[in-house]
Amino acid sequence: MSIRKNILVKGCVQGVSYRKQTQRVAKHLGVNGWVRNISNGNVEACLEGDEVAVDAVIAWCAFGPKKGKVDEVQILGGRYGGGYSDFSIWDDRKAA
Repeated sequence: MSIRKNILVKGCVQGVSYRKQTQRVAKHLGVNGWVRNISNGNVEACLEGDEVAVDAVIAWCAFGPKKGKVDEVQILGGRYGGGYSDFSIWDDRKAA
C-alpha cells in the first residue's frame, strides 16, 4: 500500500549532509518526495511510497548522518497523492 508521511526533524540537522543522505536513503528504498531545510534549523520532508519503505526512511531520519544529532522526528501525516516521481532536495524555506 502506498502512503505519504510528512515529517519534521529537530536537532543538529543542518550543515551535516542531512538532506543529501536522506535523499540517498530514500532513493535506495524507492521512496519519492522531497526534503528541505527550514530557517529555524529544522528539516522538513515529504515521503511517498510503500508503507514499509517510508517507515524505513523515517527510522533512518531518527538517527541521521554521523555528524548530526536528531532530537525529535514529528510525523505530521499526509494524504497520498502520487505526485512525485523522484526524491528531490528543495530550496530552503522560512519558518512560519
